[in-house]
Amino acid sequence: MNRRHVLGAMIAASLVRPALAAPTARELAPTSKFKRFYADNIYGQMHVRYVKPSTATTKPPLMCLHASPLSSVVYENWIEEMGKDRLAFAPDTPGYGSSDGPPQQVEIGDFAKCFIRLLDELSLKTVDVMGYHTGSMTAVELAKQYPARIRKVVMISAPIFDADELAKLRASNGGPAPDWETTLARALEAWRKNPRGMFRDVPTDDRYVDISIERMRRFRTGPWGFRAAFNYDLQAAMGEIKQPVLLLNPEDDLWEMTPRAMKTAKTATLKNLPGWTHGHLDSHTAEMAAMVRGFLDP
Repeated sequence: MNRRHVLGAMIAASLVRPALAAPTARELAPTSKFKRFYADNIYGQMHVRYVKPSTATTKPPLMCLHASPLSSVVYENWIEEMGKDRLAFAPDTPGYGSSDGPPQQVEIGDFAKCFIRLLDELSLKTVDVMGYHTGSMTAVELAKQYPARIRKVVMISAPIFDADELAKLRASNGGPAPDWETTLARALEAWRKNPRGMFRDVPTDDRYVDISIERMRRFRTGPWGFRAAFNYDLQAAMGEIKQPVLLLNPEDDLWEMTPRAMKTAKTATLKNLPGWTHGHLDSHTAEMAAMVRGFLDP
């Protein structure tokens, strides 16, 4: 190899940026306002929001899993509250928010594997986990598959459907995802009929817009989370897990279904939240935090 080739190889090597590994939990910078990072994961990169207190704490980290078709945007204010005394973090489920997605339909168990990979990337052995709707299913599956990694489970609602309900849901979500124009038209029609719908607890229009954009953003893969949920037997899984469970039941679209979980759940405590709907993590943050801390903390 002549001098020109050697010089060219050296210049090329200097232009190649090494892949940046995700920080471990210890390496995350303390912050009172949420920050973001990316971690390598099964389907590409996973986007994560987090808050970490500046003082040392012995409380287990809290991982928060969002509903479909949303993203960790719903946990922004929540993790700032819970992050006052523990590491609180909220990843975007693969295919939602800013996380890379799988190439095809996956199941709840696949999502669980992705979040265990995230814990491995952060060098976290044991965490508490909080789930919201589809995230509740994934939280339970994590507790079932990886009992040594999950200490306690907090669920916001329990998507448990009977056979007739499942048939209707699968029929309405079984076709191809609507195109972008249809997605926008449906959102505008819903706004005109009932501006915030069941998100009436969202405190401001600006905050509602932030959440709504995330609901529409991944419209191509948005139905995948629903389909995974419809294939998952949450009632049976709740009968298998041994970790303590706090089951919160706001008056949302699963208000009547959530108590069904108590038929099989052996370690769950049900707390009804009448009058609370989607958006309660923003409008009832302090009240929710008091309940959750009372359950998580010894």
